[in-house]
Amino acid sequence: MTTQSTNFSTLAIHYGYDAQKNEGSLTPPIHLSSTFTFESAEVGGEMFAGEREGHFYSRISNPTLDILEKRIAALENTEAGLALASGIAAISSTMWTLLRPGDEIIVDKTLYGCTFSFLHHGLAKFGIKVTHVDLSSIDALKAAISNQCKVVYFETPANPNMRLVDIKAVSAVAHELGATVVVDNTYATPYLSQPISLGADLVVHSATKYLGGHGDLVAGLIAGPKAIIDEIRLYGMKDMTGACMAPFNAMLVMRGMKTLALRMDRHCSSAMRVAKMLEAHPSVEKVCYPGLKSFAQHALAKEQMSDFGGMITFEVKGGVEAGIKMMNQLTMIQRAVSLGDAESLIQHPASMTHSTYTPEERAEHGISDGLIRLSVGLEDVSDILDDLQRALGAVSQNESSLLGLS
Repeated sequence: MTTQSTNFSTLAIHYGYDAQKNEGSLTPPIHLSSTFTFESAEVGGEMFAGEREGHFYSRISNPTLDILEKRIAALENTEAGLALASGIAAISSTMWTLLRPGDEIIVDKTLYGCTFSFLHHGLAKFGIKVTHVDLSSIDALKAAISNQCKVVYFETPANPNMRLVDIKAVSAVAHELGATVVVDNTYATPYLSQPISLGADLVVHSATKYLGGHGDLVAGLIAGPKAIIDEIRLYGMKDMTGACMAPFNAMLVMRGMKTLALRMDRHCSSAMRVAKMLEAHPSVEKVCYPGLKSFAQHALAKEQMSDFGGMITFEVKGGVEAGIKMMNQLTMIQRAVSLGDAESLIQHPASMTHSTYTPEERAEHGISDGLIRLSVGLEDVSDILDDLQRALGAVSQNESSLLGLS
């Protein structure tokens, strides 16, 4: 059944699959085949020539992945999807397709560490100009963009400091000069934000995170117009990266997507309570969460997100040392990178996910050394709050003892 419903959870559970065409199997079968047979040599030739649809090799397409690809396209309200081996595979396959030597890519001021590394250590050495612009300022984009720019790329919210970009406004400026707008929608997921509906051309995801949701897979997804997705499939993925998704991982991502709406509702409600507690805590210097009224871009968050997500960043009074001590006091919240899992995860970007930046680059790109990133999980929120309050209290007591105040 390819459901006619436009409701998110129904699409996430049913879209693109007909059980009656698959022996009545409620769950889509996992097609663990590297290659596929042809009913005739002529049919095989037609498939290779692109004259007939069908599967012939799993580096290019696979029936299990095909369902997932249709489903992410439906959730992102666009024509087509593509499943890849990881989030960075989705990004790199897209960029190798869209960019040529001599082109320019304009990217936001703040990016995930491995994306930053791919751009500067990968694309740049092949003659592609990488220009960072504060995309929270439309005037800054207008001043920087030219006909040389072929792609405008950003995350919103940005990893790790939660900065937002106005998708509609940036897309309008980029399209005036013919640039393709690519948005990393990993943090928000299509449940909270649909960038293509706001004017973007392509969306990329680390499906490792909220879409998978259980910390048991690594995967990436792209969604956008069929013509561009076909080009990325047959060039960026097939020829340049070879980074196809395994069918078993496609099954795991689809399993996770069935509960995405339920999980995101819980992530969002718990994160709001945690953000408010942190903001009021005397040991916390600063909190960045789009749902807080104190968040500088709160109005934009309300405009382009249906809720505010499960990610929070904050800084503990006393700087890096105090923040590290606080993290080490936690007993339930796990010290780990990644995000979007059932477990609450906490990490220090400057020494972990964003260590590919030099200290000078982190300062320039808005990633302070004392920043802590918290992925609020699905545990009972009272337990999350208790763990954080106890750890913050231990740091406060330690500081008071050092000052001779206790």
